[in-house]
Amino acid sequence: MKSQGKRGGVKRRDFIASATSAGLAAGTIKTPAQASSQGERQLAGSMKASPPAEAQLAEEFDPLTEYSPADALRYFVERPASDFMVDTIRSLGIEYLVINAASSFRGLHESILNYGGNTKPEIITCLHEEQAVALAHGYYKVSGKPLAIACHGTVGLQHAAMAVYNAWSDKVPMILIGGNHRDAVSRRVPAEWVHSAQDPVRVIRDYIKWDDSPVSLSHFSESFVRAYRIATTPPMGPVAISLDAELQEASIDENVDLTIPSLSNAVPPRGDGSAVEEAARILVDAESPVIVVDRAIHSASGLTLMTNLAEALQAPVLDRGGRLNFPTNHYLNHTWRASAALRDADVVIGLELTDVWGAVRRMLDLPHREEASRIAEDAKVITIGLGDTFIKSNYQNFGRYYAADLSIIGDVEATLPSLIDAIRQQTSRSRRAIIAARQPWLRDAFEEMRNQSLDSARYGWAASPVSTARICMELWSHIRELDWGLVSGVGFWNNWPRRLWNMTEPHHYIGTSGAGGLGYGAPAAVGAALAHKAAGRIAINLQSDGDLLYAPGALWTAAHHSAPMLTVMHNNRAYHQEVMHVQRMASRRQRGLDGAAKIGNVFEDPFVDFASLAKSFGVWAEGPIEDPDELGPALRRAIEVVVNGQPALVDVVAQPR
Repeated sequence: MKSQGKRGGVKRRDFIASATSAGLAAGTIKTPAQASSQGERQLAGSMKASPPAEAQLAEEFDPLTEYSPADALRYFVERPASDFMVDTIRSLGIEYLVINAASSFRGLHESILNYGGNTKPEIITCLHEEQAVALAHGYYKVSGKPLAIACHGTVGLQHAAMAVYNAWSDKVPMILIGGNHRDAVSRRVPAEWVHSAQDPVRVIRDYIKWDDSPVSLSHFSESFVRAYRIATTPPMGPVAISLDAELQEASIDENVDLTIPSLSNAVPPRGDGSAVEEAARILVDAESPVIVVDRAIHSASGLTLMTNLAEALQAPVLDRGGRLNFPTNHYLNHTWRASAALRDADVVIGLELTDVWGAVRRMLDLPHREEASRIAEDAKVITIGLGDTFIKSNYQNFGRYYAADLSIIGDVEATLPSLIDAIRQQTSRSRRAIIAARQPWLRDAFEEMRNQSLDSARYGWAASPVSTARICMELWSHIRELDWGLVSGVGFWNNWPRRLWNMTEPHHYIGTSGAGGLGYGAPAAVGAALAHKAAGRIAINLQSDGDLLYAPGALWTAAHHSAPMLTVMHNNRAYHQEVMHVQRMASRRQRGLDGAAKIGNVFEDPFVDFASLAKSFGVWAEGPIEDPDELGPALRRAIEVVVNGQPALVDVVAQPR
């Protein structure tokens, strides 16, 4: 049956020809004359293709598919090196490997499926590398567990770059695996040349914590465990491993003793004891202290510590929204009266602020760039955080320099216990009475702030397009009794959920993207939803239209992996912030505010039908909804879908903000 090649191997063309002949002889491939029924004869007669002729088979000949016995021994692998890589990844408890499939990590991909059984790590399929990184970003912010992401060589990391920058700015850990072909003579032409580099990680090195390029399996196991430790040590952030394809696809050398090192987690750095004592003294003596916090809290215990700190001082808390740093329904949450609180402050303590200067000063948008102080000139400023250990020179994501009166380097959650203890020890009985006397007016100010937000939310209640306040309040009425988590930023929603919903657990709000890169929202929400799914919760994604248009494929991932996520579209049919910028320029230049600002900024002619888009990806959807009275019933139907474990989308034509 099998003719021998010139090296004693098997030729592909001869194998195909033999198989075709055998099929005809056995009657498995029927000619029109052999068809047993009229229907089969009609079908066979209409066939455009017939078995290939010998000349056609010859054209398919590829000498690379001829194997001698020696070639076969070299080609077939019994103990793949990437199996050991799977064991290393599994040893760290990494639950998912998020990928957009590519040949440069095909060895690892196959090992996860057939050696690892696609379990811990399980493959999460994304349609773009940027979406894969954003998914891991959102997953961590709910679960507290970093994921690994596999990217394809040069082009994959270039696609992923924006999302990596978001994670860097948001201080979120993850491990990027960039496939590469280091050995030039082993690269197949041309794809493996254009998708390889001497230093593929260079494109993202300015905004990751660490990277390495292992040259052996022992090197890989040490590097991967080290990468996990570095990524998860505060200040947290992305790390990268450049993974050679030849190393993945090789056989394990039986003469090499391979071991996987144990992970030893680092203790987060705490603030200096004497500095913490000094901070406590200043805060206890203050008449009107204010706490400003951004990306400080990562756990339920941290949220409790923040509450204890605020109550020990009876100090209002201004949460800048990088995380849920303080319960929204606590009487000391004065976020929405920040200007008044800062104006009265004599001491401000900033906790893990990215931008201390912006928190205590402001720049008015005038030609001469006038500056104004938010706090009194003699007010003291204390900072605690790791920002100064997280700065690199190129990307300017660290805000203006501000000379604090006392700056303490340390992880906030790790430092808070000693700060709270020092405050309690230094608070005398008389001072305790003075501090307690602040509580009544702080409660009154909180109630006034909440009532003002409720009054503002009522404006335009019956308007069409639908007001963002009504969308958020209708949604709250449907989810308040459920176990839920808000998995999106809310700045473009006028912050209504943070102003009016009761957020009391860290998972109730995961904050913003970090760097404001579009395309983060939808895939990060999917990742967060998968983490909520494991905890038996539903995810709420308040989705900006422009952001989704960067990454619509995330909806397919949500459907494919059954993410329990309700997406409510903020479909204002524009990059509305950019509309306002052009209007501001036109006003400043005295050129009028006519419709010209829409050009380049709006999504019309035609409008985008997000409900139809979602359905095309397999997501249950309704809309577009323009009548506000139709909103509540649509949300109820969508929530039923999500509670049953599937994603749903409600497309709402909404007011700009």
